[in-house]
Amino acid sequence: MYDQTRAQQPADRSPAPDGRRSTGPEPLLPSDGREEIAHRLGHAVNTFADSPREALEEAEGAFDAATAQLVNALAERRRVLREGWADLDPATQSTELRFALREYRELTGRLLRT
Repeated sequence: MYDQTRAQQPADRSPAPDGRRSTGPEPLLPSDGREEIAHRLGHAVNTFADSPREALEEAEGAFDAATAQLVNALAERRRVLREGWADLDPATQSTELRFALREYRELTGRLLRT
């Protein structure tokens, strides 16, 4: 069924909890994951002068965690997107299919701009 509210929402933005649009694209990583990785990376930078090798190992660990979380987040976004259109009849649900295409385009564009 056509969802007018969903169709009017830009593909890379989701409504805030109060129903208003957020100010930018939805982050690809959850906030708690971003905060932990940023903390680890900041710690690595701050300890580099005293122990460069350990700082680099910590920075590498932060990078690995960010990469793993990004892969998991993208896989989940793909799964949710596919569920939205995979079982639709293309002849009767072209609006929903266009919406899914727009979401794929926006998400892929974000990856290419990164």
